[in-house]
Amino acid sequence: MGLIIESGYTSINKAGEELCGDNVATVKNGKFTTLVLADGLGSGVKANILSILTSKILCTMMANEISMESCIETIISTLPVCKVRGVAYSTFSAIHIDDDGKGYMFEFDNPAAIYFHEGKCQDFDRQQLEICGKKVYKTELNLSDGDYIIVMSDGVPHSGVGMLLNFGWQRKEIMEYLDREISSDMSAKCVACMLTSACNDLYLDKPGDDTTVAAIKFREEVTVDMMVGPPVDKSNDDFYLQRFMAGEGKKVVCGGTSSQIVARYLHEDIRTTLEFPDPEVPPIAYINGIDVTTEGVLTIRKLLKLSEEYMSNSDLSPKYYKKKDGASLLADMLFVKATHINFYVGQSVNVAHQGLPIDTTMKLKLVEKLGKNLQAMGKTVEMNYD
Repeated sequence: MGLIIESGYTSINKAGEELCGDNVATVKNGKFTTLVLADGLGSGVKANILSILTSKILCTMMANEISMESCIETIISTLPVCKVRGVAYSTFSAIHIDDDGKGYMFEFDNPAAIYFHEGKCQDFDRQQLEICGKKVYKTELNLSDGDYIIVMSDGVPHSGVGMLLNFGWQRKEIMEYLDREISSDMSAKCVACMLTSACNDLYLDKPGDDTTVAAIKFREEVTVDMMVGPPVDKSNDDFYLQRFMAGEGKKVVCGGTSSQIVARYLHEDIRTTLEFPDPEVPPIAYINGIDVTTEGVLTIRKLLKLSEEYMSNSDLSPKYYKKKDGASLLADMLFVKATHINFYVGQSVNVAHQGLPIDTTMKLKLVEKLGKNLQAMGKTVEMNYD
């Protein structure tokens, strides 16, 4: 299996503001990932415009291998000048990195990025440059498997100023917090959300500044094969299962009929449980050779709801799934562990659903929406219909 770059971010607005003055843009171009976190001057509408322009321009130009000198010249000539302060200003952290973990990072006036390597936070070696009269720091990147890069707006070190902390959250304390809390099985999104949530706690739920954390993780590819529903033609069952079981990916089966077909093909029993860790989600089952076995439509509907929360860049609920209900097990497998997901979607009508407000079209729509959400998370998704 190869290694890939995974990214995610979370933002909270300054209390009383409808728009965030920070913005994160990402572009995946071939084997390169480009991520820019920009923090516009002030807060509200003006800061929002400045940060969006900066992040979009920088991200697009860097993804196309244009020099940082040209990028900064373009930003200076493009940003609208603030009438009150008389300047056009947005800070940024910009990362351009390939799937071998090699690349570079430029930082201008944002808090210095944190490098999480071999279970511990550390500083990057940074080279100071002067570009268009501005002091910019450049870092050569060469990541190892399991490394994280964490970039942030100044709302992070300002957390708790005048509230729980007199002088804000010091960099040393932030790094100590991350040393304690990061575990190797966390996604980039999970780490970003965890740190943003901690800042919100220090602000007592009333942020004194826009606060954004973005993270990049260098990690192994993990493929998950997910079967949802039996094929229309029963005579195709064995061919369908042969394809599903052929790959080396983790195996997930959703739906009672699908589980029976898989168990029969593998010559294994289905072991059911009567436990309800979540009253909204039907119990799971176990089949030797299958990693996760769940009920169908109701579980996927709850999974879809969890995917909307996971994708939200302002939702602070934890982005890891420790509960043992079917939807949480699938969320952990698909949102956190997986990088590539192959769906095997059977379009047979389920006899058990006759008389209920559930039909094949509904199931297909749920699966298609889930697939789109997974793609939006940065996963590689393939749909196979039978």
